[in-house]
Amino acid sequence: MRVILLCAGVAACSGGKVAATTSSSTDAAGAVDSTGSSSGTGDGSAGGAPDAGMAGPAVGPLFTKPMFWNQDVSAVAKSGTSDAVIAGLAAAGGWGNSNTMQIDFSIEVLTADGSAPHETFTENGDWASPDCDDEPVPVPAGGNLEGNPGYACNDGGDCHLLVDATAEGKLYEVYEADIEGSSFTAGCLAVWNLGEAYGDSLRGDQCTSADAAGYPIAPLLFTADEVASGHIDHAIRFILPNNRVRRGFTRPATHGSSTTGGTATPPYGVHLRLRSDYPIDSLPSEGAKVVARAMQKYGMYHADGGNIALTARSDARTTAKWSGLLDSHDLSALKVSDFEVIDHGSMIPLTYDCVRN
Repeated sequence: MRVILLCAGVAACSGGKVAATTSSSTDAAGAVDSTGSSSGTGDGSAGGAPDAGMAGPAVGPLFTKPMFWNQDVSAVAKSGTSDAVIAGLAAAGGWGNSNTMQIDFSIEVLTADGSAPHETFTENGDWASPDCDDEPVPVPAGGNLEGNPGYACNDGGDCHLLVDATAEGKLYEVYEADIEGSSFTAGCLAVWNLGEAYGDSLRGDQCTSADAAGYPIAPLLFTADEVASGHIDHAIRFILPNNRVRRGFTRPATHGSSTTGGTATPPYGVHLRLRSDYPIDSLPSEGAKVVARAMQKYGMYHADGGNIALTARSDARTTAKWSGLLDSHDLSALKVSDFEVIDHGSMIPLTYDCVRN
């Protein structure tokens, strides 16, 4: 089958066909056999349900039912394998961009109010089936793709098209969107029902989405309006170079990519939390402190491959603006060693055998 390998920003992964394989391995994160069972002990349940000890959630952004990013994990014990995984990631090189935590502000979330035309598209060569959804996408007038001023994918990046269609109760997320005149091509479409209570396997086990991990992008992006308000009430999306991530995934991820990290590195979907003793007041801006406090309370989830660790929403359509609020390097003091791993259960071997829910 054709395998979709998704990367955000300057990616560390490459496309192509990958054979579905399942292998046995024993490593610092626990012994994983070919069925995905693990001898490692967990302090929480796998999947979308709250881990043991997590406080009751709020809801949102966008979604009207509690999701994994709504869980307060500030009081949850770190994983028994946390120290080993953090050490493995640090030894592999840590964050991308010379182990510097940087913020990308290029991803936009558009709003379709019900009047936007729904456009059909042609699948490009990266399309994965049955992972991706094939239905018309609302395309608001005057919108743009990630990293581009309009709907043409001219920068060679992931060209995500994210459309909040709250009026119809859906979130449309397109990978490799490219709209030029009457031509609309796409590498994958994931349609999320904003009122659905998704379970462990979200849209389907071993299924990708517009991000390789298989979950939605938009709700994990923090915004200038949130930072200006003084609080972010959800977990945050982050990415790593694919040579620093081991093959396989853990919940809440439902998918991964052909990563080449060693057996001590984290899998796709790893949930990191900033240590409670980190000196947040030492950070250079109030905006950075707001983001760091969210990392202590909700943590951040690994979603895709690439070099710029954090992804915030563009301020093109928000009231607050990033200038003077948060700089792309304001969190550069945060090292991998400042984080802990929250356990979400067993490692799951990557097979690419998507079974849709």
